[in-house]
Amino acid sequence: MKLDFIGITVADMAESIRFYRLLGWEIQDPEPETDHHEVVLSNGLRVGFDTVEAIKQLYPDWEAPVGQRVGLAFLCESASDVDAQFERILEEGFEGGAKPWDAFWGQRYAQVRDPDGNLVDLFAPL
Repeated sequence: MKLDFIGITVADMAESIRFYRLLGWEIQDPEPETDHHEVVLSNGLRVGFDTVEAIKQLYPDWEAPVGQRVGLAFLCESASDVDAQFERILEEGFEGGAKPWDAFWGQRYAQVRDPDGNLVDLFAPL
């Protein structure tokens, strides 16, 4: 058994794709008005983006979760790259979470928020 697919529920498909492109995912533009879009990452993992409307069709009682339910963490090239990526994401108009810091477990760490408020970690070994 292997992890093959991660689904992300999004309020704004275009903004979410723009955000995750900044993190290095090569994502083709979806068809206009699409409610579902998939990408296969370089490691073979599939990621699907589904609009809230699409999710509500599958799960009529769906409600947006409160709090962090799943974590995504992106390995950066170096400790200084964590800082640079954090700043680049903020410059593109997205929100930061925790500013870059040297974590006690030996990594440079930072957090940013995707367009739906999910915290996304950026890290690299010190």
